[in-house]
Amino acid sequence: MELWFVIAVTTCITALIITYLSLNPKLKSKKWPPGPQYVPIITMIIWLRRSFAESQTALRTLTSKFGPIVTLSSNPARLVIFIFNRALAYQALVQKGALFADRPEPLLIPKILSSNQHTITLAGYGPLWRILRRNLTTHILHPSRVKDFCLARKWVLDILLDRLRVSAGSDSSSGSDSGVVKVMDHFRFSMFHLLVVMCFGDKMEESQIKEIEAVLQELLTSLLSRFRVLNLRQAWLTRILFRKRWNEFFNLKYKQEQVLIPYIRARQQQQEQHQEQHQSAETADDKSQSTTLSTCYVDTLLKLEIPSSNENSTAGTRRLTEEELVSLCFEFLNAGTDTTSTTLEWIMANLVRHPNIQAKLFEEIRGVIGEEAEEVPEVALSKMPYLKAVVLEGLRRHPPGHFVLPHGVTQVGGYTIPKNASLNFAVAEIGKDSEVWDDPLQFKPERFMGMVMDRDIDHEEFYITGFGSREIKMMPFGAGRRICPGLGLALLHLEYFVANLIWKFEWTVVDGNEVDLSEKQEFTIVMKNPLHAHISPRK
Repeated sequence: MELWFVIAVTTCITALIITYLSLNPKLKSKKWPPGPQYVPIITMIIWLRRSFAESQTALRTLTSKFGPIVTLSSNPARLVIFIFNRALAYQALVQKGALFADRPEPLLIPKILSSNQHTITLAGYGPLWRILRRNLTTHILHPSRVKDFCLARKWVLDILLDRLRVSAGSDSSSGSDSGVVKVMDHFRFSMFHLLVVMCFGDKMEESQIKEIEAVLQELLTSLLSRFRVLNLRQAWLTRILFRKRWNEFFNLKYKQEQVLIPYIRARQQQQEQHQEQHQSAETADDKSQSTTLSTCYVDTLLKLEIPSSNENSTAGTRRLTEEELVSLCFEFLNAGTDTTSTTLEWIMANLVRHPNIQAKLFEEIRGVIGEEAEEVPEVALSKMPYLKAVVLEGLRRHPPGHFVLPHGVTQVGGYTIPKNASLNFAVAEIGKDSEVWDDPLQFKPERFMGMVMDRDIDHEEFYITGFGSREIKMMPFGAGRRICPGLGLALLHLEYFVANLIWKFEWTVVDGNEVDLSEKQEFTIVMKNPLHAHISPRK
């Protein structure tokens, strides 16, 4: 009873101090972005209790009252600012990219999971971020390196098609409507499988894939639910009130390391053995005995040198620790799995809802690869402008995240921003701006056809990044220097899998079940009611 009394008194005193600071005339003299009045603790509880849909509606209401820049707090310690204007987004992220390339200090749980910001996503704008990002874009995501994984994509595609056939057949044998499948589980498993191969370099058994996926999925799910409260700034208070939950978090983090570290060590051993064989072949002057080990993401990380955190280090650089390697692998697997599989489901849902668009896409594919082709090869994708338009429209209408990761900056739109403020750009709202897009809520790939067919520059460069243009029209991958480095890989995966899914199956609505495009917030923005579709093999 005494402990709870002390906690209550401490909380009240903290609230009074924060209130004083937020109302202090000297602090109020700063020109911060407008927003509703902040009431310590109460404001936080109100927003935590709101669902995703309720939060979105509330934010839209605030923009009509306060304009395109809205802040949800007048607490100088942690301003949370939202920008809904595409012109401001372009000015900030593209024209003044260097000023907006930093990150605010992350919340406690993400900071722990990123090994104190040793990931591309959360690293501050500086040498560490440049090294980590350059390593990924040069050795894994460069177009010439992406081609090296074409056989892996073909292998995973075959797995996905087999899983869909089996699922449709087992549904029929159980007495249900023939050919009905719930697609998202198959999409997520296939994308995760592909990213595991790119990360660790070797094909794995399905049981191994599921073990890794289960641990990472449990951790992601808990971050948005049970562990969310652990991010409160009063960490000492949460360690008292939520001691069991903290123990649960560290146990799950330990479990993550126990699953991933053996694969990292195995790959390191393969590297060492390959190096010994190569040296032996050179010594014997027998180049025929020398073999090539295909490079995966872990290979590049094991060789990487990053700035040393030890001020007394004479070399100035060091290798990544195993904990940091786990954080980077965790980032790589999650960044390319849920975002791609979620977008793939949204695209297929719209193709089910619009059979005329699906038929037009099928005819384009047939016209490029011919009647007898077994599958759509990667080399044929560049000859399919309508396929690109379908993918772009899916990303515009249903971006996997409605906000980019927070940016840090000192000034925007004439307002002064405190150092630790979080600056958020409204991706979904920008992609539905009626000043740019006719009927923005409608799924109309034709809106992209003129651009894809007529422009000399790549479609993603013009419409998605803002480079080569004077404005941002859509930004599902972010924009500027912090734009998602996996943009090209994601577009390739979406085009490749959408094309082959349409080529192999006809997708139709399940009788009595219309496709519902309602949204729900998980790690990404997913379908509230997952897609169930009737699939039948093309004849």
